[in-house]
Amino acid sequence: MSLYQVQKLIYELNRDPRTQARYESERDAVLDEYELTAEERAALVKPDIGLLYVLGVNGQLLMHFAALHKIEWTDYLERMRQGVKTHGPVREGVYAMTGYAGVDAKGKR
Repeated sequence: MSLYQVQKLIYELNRDPRTQARYESERDAVLDEYELTAEERAALVKPDIGLLYVLGVNGQLLMHFAALHKIEWTDYLERMRQGVKTHGPVREGVYAMTGYAGVDAKGKR
């Protein structure tokens, strides 16, 4: 897993209009600049907010990435809940470290 690389890319996409433009016009070239697993790459391209959350992407970064993809707040929250139901508990990052992933692996609070 290359959580740092995923978060670094998302951080750049959230902050830099040039990176956003490149991501739109030459997505594969931008993704190739980061050491990503196939799972991470697919989650970024889709974008699969739930899987990115389960992979451990920081919520502050992820919410802006979701907004960049025109995903509204309530849909963003639901996608995270569905990610846990589909992919299990948060694997890495701050939410895994604290033991809080919002819901358990069965989707229960």
